[in-house]
Amino acid sequence: MNTNKHSTTPGAWLGLACIVLLAGCRKEPPQALGTLEWDRIALPATAPERIVRIDVREGQRVKAGARLVQLEVTRTQAELAALQAQARQAGDVLAELEAGPRSEDIAQARANLAAAQAEAADASAFYARLQPLGRQQLVAASDVDRARAAAGNSQAQVRAAQAALLELERGTRIEQIAQGESALAAATAQAASQEVTLHKLDLIAPRAGVVDSLPYRLGDQAPVGAPLAIMLVGDAPYARVYVPEPIRADVRVGQSARVFIDGRDGSLEGRVRMIRNEASFTPYYALIGKDAARLSYLAEVELVGGKTTDLPAGLPVRVEFGAGTK
Repeated sequence: MNTNKHSTTPGAWLGLACIVLLAGCRKEPPQALGTLEWDRIALPATAPERIVRIDVREGQRVKAGARLVQLEVTRTQAELAALQAQARQAGDVLAELEAGPRSEDIAQARANLAAAQAEAADASAFYARLQPLGRQQLVAASDVDRARAAAGNSQAQVRAAQAALLELERGTRIEQIAQGESALAAATAQAASQEVTLHKLDLIAPRAGVVDSLPYRLGDQAPVGAPLAIMLVGDAPYARVYVPEPIRADVRVGQSARVFIDGRDGSLEGRVRMIRNEASFTPYYALIGKDAARLSYLAEVELVGGKTTDLPAGLPVRVEFGAGTK
């Protein structure tokens, strides 16, 4: 019987066990799961108008300033014209206040004062003639009272005409001019605001990017605030991941990372650009074993190496925070 074969077997099994244990004890680098994303820009509807033209398609790459969607402008143009007319009217009123009263108005006020003075003189003379007759009881007392009232009323009309003439001669008050300036500024601002609304009916790409979604179609009338176009913008995508609580303290903004994209060989260099301080519940795709009871922190890792402009949003990614992690 060969005893050498049986004598070496325990040592071989011991070596194999050590290898397995060492492999199992190897520390995996901290990692987080998530998806690949691009910065998104939503262009909302500024007015409840009908879509009359769509100049792009979903997935199309456009430059900054490119026209995307056109809304009906008829009603907004009419409202703008009305506000502009009100602004011109306010400007004319202010110009009239600044110019002051016309010489013809002053001449008319002087004529009114002269007429009032003549009527007052006649009423006073009539009352003066009627007073002795009243004392002699040659006329009724009521006639004397009416004459006295007419004379007093005439004097009041004279004072009113004098005040009206003085107001015209002194010109426009500075408070009236200030009110006219404020009215003009308000009317001009309303017209300018409506003009901005008119320009926003023609949706323009604010940045270069890709048209990700056009939720509404030609002829639709979207409510105010509804997104008419959604764009993906930026120089490169970023990984949106959830950092498990055990490694949160070791992940910092500016820290380097390795990004593994599902379906793509190798990894890309990344850098943590944001991580939330408030925890959120672990996403469904990270519910593995003990991780199901843990909280995670939303983080964003920007890609800083390799060609990434052709990568679509939504791809699953895995991020390792080996570099720079204590």
